[in-house]
Formats: sequence, structure tokens, C-alpha cells
Amino acid sequence: MKFTALAALIACVPAFVKAAGSGNPFEGATGFLIPSYVAEVTAAVANITDPTIAAQAALVEQVPIFFWMDVAAKVPTLGTYLAAADAAGGTQLVQAVIYDLPDRDCAAEASAGEFSIADGGAADYEAYIDAVAAQVEQYPNVRVVFVVEPDGLANLVTNLSVPKCANAQSTYIELVSYAISKLQQDNVWLYLDAGHSGWLGWPANISPAAQLFAQVLQGAGNGATVRGLATDVSNYNLLRGAEDPAQAPNPNYDEELYINALAPLLTQNNFPSQFIVDQGRSGVSGIRTAEGDWCNVLGAGLGQRPTTDTGNSLIDSIVWVKPPGESDGTSNTSSPRYDTHCGQSDATQPAPEAGTWFQSYFETLVQKANPTLS
Repeated sequence: MKFTALAALIACVPAFVKAAGSGNPFEGATGFLIPSYVAEVTAAVANITDPTIAAQAALVEQVPIFFWMDVAAKVPTLGTYLAAADAAGGTQLVQAVIYDLPDRDCAAEASAGEFSIADGGAADYEAYIDAVAAQVEQYPNVRVVFVVEPDGLANLVTNLSVPKCANAQSTYIELVSYAISKLQQDNVWLYLDAGHSGWLGWPANISPAAQLFAQVLQGAGNGATVRGLATDVSNYNLLRGAEDPAQAPNPNYDEELYINALAPLLTQNNFPSQFIVDQGRSGVSGIRTAEGDWCNVLGAGLGQRPTTDTGNSLIDSIVWVKPPGESDGTSNTSSPRYDTHCGQSDATQPAPEAGTWFQSYFETLVQKANPTLS
């Protein structure tokens, strides 16, 4: 792994920044229910004819999920949700995903990213981050947890042979550092995305990953901090359990094994070693043909509900980052956004475009939930 941009990074961010929130943000907090997702689930329940499944599905309305800001136009909606959380009183926690890097998803076959490096995307992204910062600063009494750029840095660990990723390397590093430096408000907790056990958990990838995370944090300037890392975002791995055959022979085959192996490497590199783990669709194991299969995986079920009772002091909370029921991508081969992963034998088909509601898939997730919804 080549890291050539560090001097430039340090020069372009503030030398001193205010420290972000400390401690476990999930402790003692009420997870804010994202209204747009509640509305999706409510509409879905109305379309379920089986009363038992409908009753189980209705319980999902009460699960706090993350709001994805995959385009800059969604940032004002974050402000709307923060205002609602502030008005609700108590210790409210709003969860959101920062996900708008230029040339986003550099290793994917199709990306829906709105910004291009070649067309001023870096400046656009900085404006996006500035707008996010302006929103959270208006509501200092609301806790805010951000997952920062799913897949972004992980692609720089394993996919620099892809020309688009090689071209994006220095920009990704610079901009994630910029995001960290601008989101140091004391009501904000940052978790950089760290892929998952079947990606960065392999022995060849885990040390370079720890070094990269540390470099990105260093590039954010003196005093900048993050809470830690998020794993298994939008994926299907177990937190702990029997080895999925698709993971063999990876020694870190579940998220806890990955986290336990990664944490000391982070400490060695002066990077915080706390984690959150997405388990929203991790209720069923052994259903993928290959560990890299990610699109609407056939037979998946809802996983463990969000909790701070994680059984591991390194893990702040189980979370649901990916909103269950929203499609990973379309199986329509004629679509400009089609990715072949969504046409594989272990992908549910037919599937709608990424981010749109996938009713039959949601019903399957509910039926196969583990533990059962009750």
C-alpha cells in the first residue's frame, strides 16, 4: 500500500480541532426513529396479508436505523430529524451515514455516486461535509452517530488494482480526513467504515487496514478523534457463531473474531479501538456462494436487534445501519445501475433499484428473523 498524500493532507486541515464526543454514545440514549423508514415499514405492513407476519413486521417500526445521506440534497433532512429529536427531549441519539465521496464505490460495476473527481467532486464533497457540520451544530443537545463512508477506505486496502480506485486513493484519504476534522463537535461520534470480516479480516489485509485508518485520522489534524470503526455495514455476517463455509479458510470468519484481531493493531497505530456492528440482516448464516456476495442475498433474515449488551467491551453497540427492506440493487440487466452481483444465483430476483423498497424481500427478512420478532 502506498501512502503518498500525508504531507498534503496535514497542510489542508486545521492544526487544532475541538474534540468529538467521548464515551459510548449509545449508553443511556434513546435511538431516534427515522420517520421516512417508519413510513416505509408502515406501508409494507399494510400490504402483508398474513396477520402473523404483519404483526411481526410492524415491530420493525420501533427499531432505530441509520439515515443514509447518499446525496447532498438529503442533508437538510438530517436537520429536520435533529430538530424533531431535540423537540422530543431527553437524551436522543440520531444515527446517520455519510456516503457521498466523489467516484464513490470505486470497485463496483455500477455506482450511483453524484460527485466526480474529474468534475470538482472534492470541493463538492467538502461543501457536503460543511453542510452536515452546520446541521449538527444547531442541536448540541442531540447525540449524533455517523458511520463514515461505507466501503470507501476498504477499497483502498484491497482494490488499488482497479484503475478507478487507484485514481481515487489520495482523494478518498484527503476527504475522509477532512470529514473527521470538520465533525469534531462534542455531540458527535464518528465510526469509520471498516468493511467486514470476509473483506479486511483476512491476514493479508488486516494490518494494512489498521495502518490506513491511523493515517487517515492523523491527516485530520492534531487533537482530532473518532470513536472507532463500524463493521458489517449492509452485509450479512454473524457477530459470532459457526463458520460460514463461504468464509473458509479465513481465521477471522465472524465479526467478533475480526474485531478482536483488529483492535490490538489499531492500538499499536494509535487509533481508537471501539466498534459498532451492523446485524440488521445477519440472522441466517451459510446462505452465500462466496463471501463477497452482497446483493439482496437469498434467504437472509433480520438479525440481532440494536443493543449495548454486546458481550464484548470492544463493541459499543449492535446496530442496524442498512435499513432492512431497501434493495441493494436491481437485477434488471438493462438498467444503467445493474451490477452482476445482483444477478447471481444467491441474489433474490427480480429486485428493484438500489435504495427502493423491496416488499417481498422485506417479508422474507421478517419471516427468517433470528431471533424471532416478538
